[in-house]
This record gives sequence, C-alpha cells and structure tokens, in this order.
Amino acid sequence: MEQIQWDDFARVQLCAGTIVEVEEFPQARRPAWKLTIDFGDEIGTRRSSAQITDLYDREALLGKQIMAVVNFPAKQIGPFMSECLVTGMPREDGAIVLVSPDEKVPNGSRLA
Repeated sequence: MEQIQWDDFARVQLCAGTIVEVEEFPQARRPAWKLTIDFGDEIGTRRSSAQITDLYDREALLGKQIMAVVNFPAKQIGPFMSECLVTGMPREDGAIVLVSPDEKVPNGSRLA
C-alpha cells in the first residue's frame, strides 16, 4: 500500500452535506441519480451523479446527510456536470453504501 503524507490528505476537502434534490438520470450509462447537495453557506450547493440506485430510492436520499469531496474539478458526465464526488463503499455484491455521519453535523463540516 502506498503511503501518503499528512499534507496530501489535508488537501482533500471531505465535507458533510445534505441532499436536497434527487432527479432521475436516464442518460447515464449505468443507473444513477442526479443529486443536489447543500454544503452550507461557505460552499453552497453542488450537484453530483451517483450510481447508488441499487440501495437508495428518492425518498431515502432526500434529507440524507452524506460525505463528499468538494474540491475536485467539475466533471462532465454525459449531459450533466458533476461538481463534487459523493463517497461510498462497495458491498460484496457491488452495491454502493453511502458514507454518512452517525449524527447530524453542520453542512460544510470538514472531515477531521
């Protein structure tokens, strides 16, 4: 396993945000949702595409607090511009489980 320095990790801005909008993304190659996420006043809202339809429907996602990388450059995904990377971990069957704080924290809180 390659080791990194603390400065490498510190450059990654992993922040908590609350999903405020969930839209279908029929143009995606693999099933995905288009998410709008509120990261608080300093960061604002960002949009992301997430291939998490196996485990999460629209109702389960609305209001859910997640962790995302907010300082990657925007990435074009078909007709959609993704502005952050929502984090998750794969189960044995490949379904992605979202990374989420156990308790509510202020939107924009950075992983410490």
